[in-house]
Amino acid sequence: LTHQQTARLISDERIAHVSFTGSVDGGAAVHREVGKRFIDVGLELGGKDPAYVAEDADLPFAIAGTVEGACYNAGQSCCAVERIYVHRNHYDAYLDGVQQALGAWKMGNPLEEETPLGPLASRSALDLLERQVADALARGADLVEGGTRIPDVDGNFFPPTLLAGVPNHAEAMQEESFGPLIPVLSVDSDEEALALMKETRFGLTASVWTGDRERAERFARQIDAGTIFQNRCDFLDPALPWTGHGDSGKGSTLSHYGYLHLTRRKAIHFRLET
Repeated sequence: LTHQQTARLISDERIAHVSFTGSVDGGAAVHREVGKRFIDVGLELGGKDPAYVAEDADLPFAIAGTVEGACYNAGQSCCAVERIYVHRNHYDAYLDGVQQALGAWKMGNPLEEETPLGPLASRSALDLLERQVADALARGADLVEGGTRIPDVDGNFFPPTLLAGVPNHAEAMQEESFGPLIPVLSVDSDEEALALMKETRFGLTASVWTGDRERAERFARQIDAGTIFQNRCDFLDPALPWTGHGDSGKGSTLSHYGYLHLTRRKAIHFRLET
């Protein structure tokens, strides 16, 4: 649908609720149109979902989980892992482990069952990833793996890319990538990790890789995101609400909270005979 067609649909008096999944700009446009009629809207928009590998993390498990979270569906998931903070005690081993793990993510035809990594949806997605890599390198990051599109192939293929020492103000840490890009930054403490994870305009999911439930709960209470994971990521549970904060959207889908969005509360008073 074009923006004009979408606006015409929303203006139809028969429409009482709008659900939209897409970009932040698209969500803002839908929200403006909905506001003209004062009807409700659910917006599922972008994310810049962080992961923290804590000092007590099961490192092999965290490596496998965060790599899959970043590369599943070629990173084209709103809840993909898009920035990773690693306690300095694990930092070098984490980078080595991720680099080795990426070797299993071979690119190929996505219609073949054995292909773990298919192409991106558009040529502009390739341009975005290359721009984010260039920006990170210009700000002092190191390129460990990948980094440029695959030339002379049929399809928009971008290899799994590992960046180390990416400053938190870099585009790769702040703007949605929607591709297999893994920017990593070392931290000295939980407090530093928490502060950096909170420096974002998005709030869809976050994951904490730790064996300490109290640590995970502490992060969950302080991070402004709709879903917090301990030792997993990039996962939906139909029994739990799926919601975003900030530029990640508004409203809920899944669970009974998703149905509440599609209903109106009504109070009915009866006067009984005395």
